[in-house]
Amino acid sequence: MQEEKDFIKELINPKTQNVAFQKLLREYQKPLYNLIRNIVLDHDDANDVLQNTFIKVFQNLKNFKGDSKLFSWMYRIATNEAITFINNKAKRNKTTSAEIQSKLVENLQSDVYFEGDAIQLKLQKALVLLPEKQQLVFKMKYFEELKYEQISEILGTSVGALKASYFHAVKKIEEYLNNN
Repeated sequence: MQEEKDFIKELINPKTQNVAFQKLLREYQKPLYNLIRNIVLDHDDANDVLQNTFIKVFQNLKNFKGDSKLFSWMYRIATNEAITFINNKAKRNKTTSAEIQSKLVENLQSDVYFEGDAIQLKLQKALVLLPEKQQLVFKMKYFEELKYEQISEILGTSVGALKASYFHAVKKIEEYLNNN
């Protein structure tokens, strides 16, 4: 924990900030991209949201209190940025975020950056049907392999509620996969 506090001091100190932020980018760029990509689905959109996430992280580091781990704080920012992006895209297109996600899933087949097969595509179609909270919990647990404690810090939800959300998400996905 002391190591993280020292790293945060380096990130805030103008003399060490650039080197420390480069380290932060190297360490967190890929996991944050994967998290964002699982939410927004489109590669280019994910890159845009990732860039916005790092801008927010950089701008708000001085306000980071250390109540949670740096990792959890950054994931929370990335998750919020991705959700905001989807909601704004839905507003611009005068539709719902669920409809936007359905269209994005349909576009995955032609996306050169999508590495999944037919089963992955079917799973994405099932995920779109879940409520937003269940989608997030499932994606963080299944794709990102985060522990419930980490997801709890990121989403600000109790571990028990997360386990229930994950359980319900899995049941709905199984039902969808068995019937389609």
